[in-house]
Amino acid sequence: MRIEQYVQKGSFYKAVVEDGSDIIFVVDYNGKIHYHNASVLETLGYRAKSLIGKNFFDFVRPETVNDVTRQFKQSQKRAFTENVEFQFLCKDGDFRFLEFNAINLKHKEGLDGFILDCRDIMQRKENEAELVRLQKAKEQFLANMSHEIRTPINGIVGMANLLSQNPSPVERETYLSAIKHSAENLTVIINDILDLAAIESGKLKFEKIAFNLRDLLPSLISTFTYQAREKRIHVDYQIDDSLNKILLGDPVRLNQILINLVSNAVKFTHNGSIKIHCMAERETKGICWVKIEVEDTGVGIPQEKLNTIFESFSQADASVTRKYGGTGLGLTIVKQLVELQKGSITVRSKEHVGSTFSVRIPYAIGKADETSAPKNARAMKKAGAAKLFVLLVEDNDINRLYAKSVLKNWNCYTETAENGLVAIEKIKNQEYDVVLMDIQMPVMDGYETTRAIRMMETPARNVPIVALTANATKADVEKCIAAGMNDYLPKPFSPDDLYRKLFQDLRLTPKEKVKKAAGQNKLYNLDYLRSVSGNNEDFIREMVLTFTQTIPPVLDEMKVALDGKDWERLARMAHQIKPSFTLMGLNPLRSSILFIEENSKYSTKLDELPDVVSDFVRQCRVILPELAKEAVPA
Repeated sequence: MRIEQYVQKGSFYKAVVEDGSDIIFVVDYNGKIHYHNASVLETLGYRAKSLIGKNFFDFVRPETVNDVTRQFKQSQKRAFTENVEFQFLCKDGDFRFLEFNAINLKHKEGLDGFILDCRDIMQRKENEAELVRLQKAKEQFLANMSHEIRTPINGIVGMANLLSQNPSPVERETYLSAIKHSAENLTVIINDILDLAAIESGKLKFEKIAFNLRDLLPSLISTFTYQAREKRIHVDYQIDDSLNKILLGDPVRLNQILINLVSNAVKFTHNGSIKIHCMAERETKGICWVKIEVEDTGVGIPQEKLNTIFESFSQADASVTRKYGGTGLGLTIVKQLVELQKGSITVRSKEHVGSTFSVRIPYAIGKADETSAPKNARAMKKAGAAKLFVLLVEDNDINRLYAKSVLKNWNCYTETAENGLVAIEKIKNQEYDVVLMDIQMPVMDGYETTRAIRMMETPARNVPIVALTANATKADVEKCIAAGMNDYLPKPFSPDDLYRKLFQDLRLTPKEKVKKAAGQNKLYNLDYLRSVSGNNEDFIREMVLTFTQTIPPVLDEMKVALDGKDWERLARMAHQIKPSFTLMGLNPLRSSILFIEENSKYSTKLDELPDVVSDFVRQCRVILPELAKEAVPA
């Protein structure tokens, strides 16, 4: 039987062969096509029977013909061959990826030929190529991150080492400036990654706040003045009169969008200018479509790269990262932020001429009385300079030193605890205005500690608690709030960030602890004396009288010892009066005595001792007259 007769006999099922989605070829060992089904039309574009008599290998991609021919010859030795990939020429001139399973007719019918069952694997190949591309992009991203993170860290470590070598005042200023610049670069990188994570998890929320672009844009542009002046490029902006109105939206996110676009323009422009033009494109039903264009005369973007610049971990070219730095996430974040606000972003660019990014975002139109001018930060600091009593719960020595130094500048008195367990003991014995709580700590973490505090008796349970956390995702913040914290501050934070959190967001003011003691919530508690004396009033009055008469001279001695920096004497005085404070139930002040005794004895925390001693003496002098009233017979 010849192959022609085999085909005419119809030995394979019509439902599978003629009407199936797979492409079926019957070819001889030399590649001559004796049959193909109708599926070649839909997949490859050829009409029915149009390929019969032609050679199969003439349609295989030329550079792979030898490999496919070799696999044909190997298949002649087997009854069945699986998963042979090849590319077949389509009617439109493109090659399409197919994969065949071959049934050797020699074994079944004694014929020198194959039935080739071919499947279209174009989508699979495209998916594989996309996975490879994404994997390479992520590998490139990780390489970039390694470089971008290590570079500022190296700068910080290097400059810190130089600072330890007794530099001149000018050198010291230069090193400190370099450390600050490196730290800021590191913060930008981390914020980019966190922002992208928040966006992709769908947990990014937008505010609806009244703002005016005429207030927002000038201060934003001013942040780039120094960089632009260094590169001798001109940065200018224009806000059309039609936009002199109150808009309702998220000015922080708009600021973030513009910072990314203007930052890129400054980075990639070496001469010429950068122009920012803001206009009201249209208004309808109380909605203003704001259009902002950022135009530069920079290096431009190749035409073939315009479609990829908004993808994650992508820049127009790998060499861009090496030359200019950056995460490759800036434009991805911009596009996501714009589209999440139901807006759009487009780009026009020409190599060596420049680029123009156009952002369109719809904002509701507000009223003039819905916005208020921001308070002057310096005025706020002056108004809030009164001392807060702060408990800083932090296990990291450097973070403790940084936060304490910042608080000290605002005349805050700060006690520290290296873990949650120590913090709880301190809170039992002292009333604080606020607790700054680290999250990840040994012994007892921030969540456990907060829950334990909220189960205490008042007033300790009501102390404001602010989480200091390097985990600043939405889920982490929600976990802090769920544990009972009032607010959070992501690390790294600047002094201004901490100030805004304490004095503006939480509006904290120091409690009048001593005055409270004289009133309804006394700092002293005579229950212990009543217990040991069987409520003997004469005994209690005698003990109180002795205490109020013997303590003032000791306080005077402590001041003398402090002024003379006689730490041994100061420790001895604190040790001497410590038991008496326990008898009188003066637990809040007892914690100060313990601090004074411990640190005077070992000459530690000497920079804090003057404040602690002065505060202790001041409170004692207010409490003693109140306590003396207990010694007067009723």
